[in-house]
Amino acid sequence: MDKRNTSSDFILLGLFKHTRTHLALFAVVLTMAMASLLGNTLMLLLIHQDHRLHTPMYFLLSQLSLMDMMLVSTIVPRMAAGFLTGKKLISPTGCGLQIFISLTLGGGESFLLAAMSYDRYVAVSHPLRYPVLMSLQVCLRMTLGSWSLGAADGLVQAVTSLSLPYCSAHEIDHFFCEAPALVRLACANTSVFEYVMYICCVLMLLVPFSLILTSYSLILAAVLRMRSTEAVRKAFATCSSHLAVVGLFYGAAIFIYMRPKSYRSTAHDKVVSAFYTIFTPMLNPLIYSLRNSEVKGALERWWGKCINLKHQQT
Repeated sequence: MDKRNTSSDFILLGLFKHTRTHLALFAVVLTMAMASLLGNTLMLLLIHQDHRLHTPMYFLLSQLSLMDMMLVSTIVPRMAAGFLTGKKLISPTGCGLQIFISLTLGGGESFLLAAMSYDRYVAVSHPLRYPVLMSLQVCLRMTLGSWSLGAADGLVQAVTSLSLPYCSAHEIDHFFCEAPALVRLACANTSVFEYVMYICCVLMLLVPFSLILTSYSLILAAVLRMRSTEAVRKAFATCSSHLAVVGLFYGAAIFIYMRPKSYRSTAHDKVVSAFYTIFTPMLNPLIYSLRNSEVKGALERWWGKCINLKHQQT
């Protein structure tokens, strides 16, 4: 591909090279993206169709699935098209839009995961007060707050990133426009912006992550007081799987956005970014939803209706 760039467009160098190993890795990433889209679409359909899933927990899960679908759809198709066609140019507007959408969804998911952990804490520790503490209005406020805070962070970082002067090469060594990767190209002192970005990350990542750890600690403390060994075993299995996915998401995001500049590596950043933009969106429906007996029941009922409808048509 001809990398000469005489315009203000940026060049996304991508995640993969055209080698046999990288072709296999590209196929794996594409498969994970498709699995993520299918899993999250299925969750949205089941939650929408089955009235038994019209509860606060599944409402929050539907928002998580929506965010994951949008995040994968924003990043993977363009990355795949660039790899397959060799056309890797992206306009400043398109780059800013990618930064805004990815940070809106990533930041929104960060707060939404904290809201979901609070929902589980209330369900376990205060079951009698659950209808009041997790009413429809509370759920809507949590969801609106998550989307709004994510959008505010995305807007600030997108506008600030594109307002900086950039060197002539405009080559972004990444598979999508991400603020830290773009800022590396700036031909100006970016220390103020990096400090502001660090403060935003403390609010967007460390605060929700601390709330999640607190919620799950209180859940485990409540479960340990139960006499049922089976209940304790199930609670530990559920909490450990939830925390594993949460750890991947927050760990990857903290690694990208809060690591000191002197320790940054473009090769590492690209791989780690794939964890919270592609890998965890695939895991979320498996860990949070499809292992749940209520979701399995909804899936069986939906499948049964499809089979009955097919028999009636034939």
